[in-house]
Amino acid sequence: MAPRKAKGGAPSTSGGGAQESGGMEAVVSRFPLTYPFPDPLTDLDVIPASDVSLEQDLLLNIDNQRSWNGYLDHVVSSNRPSENQPLFHSPDDALSSVEVRYLGPLASSENRLALKRVTFAYERAIAQFPTSYGVWRDYLLLRMQFVLAEPRGGLDGFWKRQIKTGKQNLEAGPTLLEGGVEGADEWEWGKRQGASIEPLDGRVGHREWESLAAVFERSLICIPRAPRIWLLYFTLLLHPSCPPTLSHTHTRRTFDRALRTLAPSQHLRVWKLYLRWAEMRSGETCLRIWRRYLSVDPSLTERFVVLLERMRASLEEEEEDDDDEEEEEDEEKDKLKAKRSLEAAKVLLKLASEAGQGRYTSPEGKSAYQLLIEWLELCEKYPDEVGMDREEEDALPSSSGESGSAAYKLTDSDTDVASSSRLPVSHIVRSLGLARFPDQAGRLWTGLATYWIRRNDLEAAKDTFEEGIANVVTVRDFTQIFDAYAETSENVVGFLMEALAGDEEDEEDEEEEEEEEEGESRAAKEAELDQKMKEFEDLMERRPFLVNDVLLRRNPNDVQEWEKRVLLHGDDDEKVVETYKKAIETINPRKATANHHVLFINFARFYEEGGNAGREFLQQLQGEEPVCEDEEVPEADIDSARKVYERATTVPFKRVDDLADVWCQWASMEARQGNFDAALRVMVRATAAPRSAAQIKSISFYDESLPVQTRLFKSAKLWAFYVDLQEALDSDGSVEGTKAVYDRMIDLKIATPQVLINYAGFLEDHHYFEEAFKVYERGVEAFTYPVAFELWNVYLSKFVARYGGTKIERARDLFEQALESCPEKFVRPLFLKYGQLEEEHGLSKRAMRIYERATERVSEDDRFDMFAFYIAKVAEGAGGIAATRSVYSRAIEVLPDRQTARMCLRFAALERKLGEVDRARAIYGHAAQFVDPRSDDEGSGAEGGLGFWKAWNRFEIECGTEETFREMLRIKRSVQAQFNTDVSYIAAYARSAAAKAKQQTNGSAAAAAAANEEADDDEDQENDPMRKAEVEARARAGGPSFVAAKQSQAQVQQAPEENEEEIGGGDDDDEDLM
Repeated sequence: MAPRKAKGGAPSTSGGGAQESGGMEAVVSRFPLTYPFPDPLTDLDVIPASDVSLEQDLLLNIDNQRSWNGYLDHVVSSNRPSENQPLFHSPDDALSSVEVRYLGPLASSENRLALKRVTFAYERAIAQFPTSYGVWRDYLLLRMQFVLAEPRGGLDGFWKRQIKTGKQNLEAGPTLLEGGVEGADEWEWGKRQGASIEPLDGRVGHREWESLAAVFERSLICIPRAPRIWLLYFTLLLHPSCPPTLSHTHTRRTFDRALRTLAPSQHLRVWKLYLRWAEMRSGETCLRIWRRYLSVDPSLTERFVVLLERMRASLEEEEEDDDDEEEEEDEEKDKLKAKRSLEAAKVLLKLASEAGQGRYTSPEGKSAYQLLIEWLELCEKYPDEVGMDREEEDALPSSSGESGSAAYKLTDSDTDVASSSRLPVSHIVRSLGLARFPDQAGRLWTGLATYWIRRNDLEAAKDTFEEGIANVVTVRDFTQIFDAYAETSENVVGFLMEALAGDEEDEEDEEEEEEEEEGESRAAKEAELDQKMKEFEDLMERRPFLVNDVLLRRNPNDVQEWEKRVLLHGDDDEKVVETYKKAIETINPRKATANHHVLFINFARFYEEGGNAGREFLQQLQGEEPVCEDEEVPEADIDSARKVYERATTVPFKRVDDLADVWCQWASMEARQGNFDAALRVMVRATAAPRSAAQIKSISFYDESLPVQTRLFKSAKLWAFYVDLQEALDSDGSVEGTKAVYDRMIDLKIATPQVLINYAGFLEDHHYFEEAFKVYERGVEAFTYPVAFELWNVYLSKFVARYGGTKIERARDLFEQALESCPEKFVRPLFLKYGQLEEEHGLSKRAMRIYERATERVSEDDRFDMFAFYIAKVAEGAGGIAATRSVYSRAIEVLPDRQTARMCLRFAALERKLGEVDRARAIYGHAAQFVDPRSDDEGSGAEGGLGFWKAWNRFEIECGTEETFREMLRIKRSVQAQFNTDVSYIAAYARSAAAKAKQQTNGSAAAAAAANEEADDDEDQENDPMRKAEVEARARAGGPSFVAAKQSQAQVQQAPEENEEEIGGGDDDDEDLM
């Protein structure tokens, strides 16, 4: 077939594989290839000759969609190079590599022809089935392939990813914009693996892009509620190669139409792409789109703030790149930057305010304080664009109608982004920050001061630092503010010094006419520098006082900090007095820390010493430094000191001892000044008690519900000082005053045992012995045991030491009186003293009777030692050691078993010493019943380990016969059997009962169980000590003559011969006999 001209004058060939003539200009001139739609009447290549039969079949089944699907599949497959290759053919040879890159898939004449054929076929199918989603989807994807090139993984892989993405549940919030743009990674913008085809350039082929967009618009007219079609359309519009005619206003309007058309459940998928596209576009369009979304979902507001800051930063970068812009453009950009900063600040402020009220929860978990700090940092970064001037802030009315920031409340204009009014930063920080977050005051005050510094308002910054230091209540906040304050002051001084140094260099080049003006300006700068340096030095000197102010604001009842403040004032007496007075007025006694009373005492002592000058003078007197004769001695202000003490006595201290200490210090001051009568009068006032005995009895020293002034008269500390003071003043030998004080203490029942001992000692020192003894008697009547025992012990010792045997009857009465009600655990020392008295000054027989009484009265723990002491005293008497037998006998009768055995050992040793062997043996036999041979053999360290049986064994070897030795062994075995009865027999019985129970439960295995039980019984019988004792008893009584052998004949023959006549033997013999 001869070639013929197609419509439009373009040459055409009859075959699809022939290349078109011309370069890229000729190809571009034919765009769009698909509009008007290809027509076989004008372009013979649209329908190949091989497809004529298919066309005839299709005409016969024009309404059958299956026939159409088969025909469309044939058109697509027939235009591939092969079945396993993509749709695209190799580019034309006439095109360069750059032209191929620009034209993309349409760089090949075969691809251009394939596009026409696909378009012709699908347009006819759509005309027949305009609402078929499948036809539209396949058509759009094929058309996109010819413009955007092959997607990653081919059409099948692309569609699988689309389906997977569609199944994901999107949620409003920060997770909406996580990850990349949906569909953005589906198309390879560069070279695809295995091919070199790139998308059609939007500038070269914009007509083809617009033709493809027109197809999408037609599809949305036919099926407007198909979200997949909308998403495919967005993929086209968001492509980087998309021409500007489509990617700007048209894209925005398309997103808006999608939101109006699709169901609300599909809006998040649109908004995800819409917001991403808005961020890429930037500018006013971006902000308006974001504001629309935030009106629906405010959870992304924090991201919007970041977007505003990024857009403002981009404006600054544009200014740096374009240095030659006109002045009007600079002003417009400055206004735009200020608008962006102000809007970001207002949005953040609104979030912080709503978060503080509980109406907003940050998706990122930020607290109201964190949002406020971000807002403050934004104000620090752009202070001139966000905040008002200081004069404007001061003129703002508060909620009470007065100017100031004490009770400022946010207005609508402060959070309305449409309003151009700037923010009162200082007022907002105080109302939203310092009022709500006092624990973060340091950061807020320094941030506010930094804001003023950035505005070049150093006076406002200084006032802010001073106000912050005067209001914080923690050292941490103070340190933060003070460090920033000091650093700022230091930087200002450094800046002024550098400016002066620069002026000196410039003056060398100036003319003489300008010298006078420069000199005046330099003098002003030097004066300013001197002032700033002085302020900086004053600030560093004030630091200790400022720290102390912080601690006192935190706890105005901290006595120690008030004392430190007094020390900080040093030699300034007026400040010291002012501090003491302020402390006394400020401190609440009920909330004061420890040593509140010391504050009054130190204040009074300050007056007493004549202030700081008086203290220095006293230090010179006490030291080695010489004192000038002409130096005037500071006068003490005793009257002021008395007023301080008088005031202190009315303070409701926490403890009675604190008030007592105040009275004692007052009396001490009067005594130091030589006013002894006044000192006594002070103590009389302090110790004044109610007149009624009932009132005195009703007042308890430990009743904290009563004021300390009411309980003061029962303070032992106060009375002790009173006694010491009175005793020191009774220097003329008179004791009446001191006695009266002691007697008053006893009458008030506040005298302790030590006070009574001191009272008696005082009377003894002044030779009032009888009165001293009366004091002891009053003490033993007032106190019970064990306190009374200590008093009796001292009393009796003093009495015996004083009178000896001259008043023996009186001493005996005292001892009997002491022993009458004394508990048994305290009587032993008294009996020993009593007996010693009789030995030294009385009768020995009475002493022995006293010791005998002691053995009856003392406790069981002391009874053995008391008997031992009694025996020793009897042995020293006229009867000698033989007289101790009766004592031993009585001790053996009354002592516990363990102690009886010990006493028997001593008794037996005594009898053997006297030559009474039989009596000693009888004592051993009597004591044997109390000693277990097993525990006795374990060593003397164990309880009952007396070595009794070894001692008896040694006694029989030395003094006994074979018969007596055997008797000793018999007794030993019987005693051991007796001790075994309590434990071993019970254990054997328990094992036997357990075996019987086991036999009853295991009836199915009777034979085996019986055998095992017999073996167990044999073993039990061998190990049972009771059985051994029974066997031995039957043997001695003529029991069975036959006993089963336990040893082999060889063992019997190897046994060594033993001498049966040998007396004694070792412990092994005892074991054999057992």
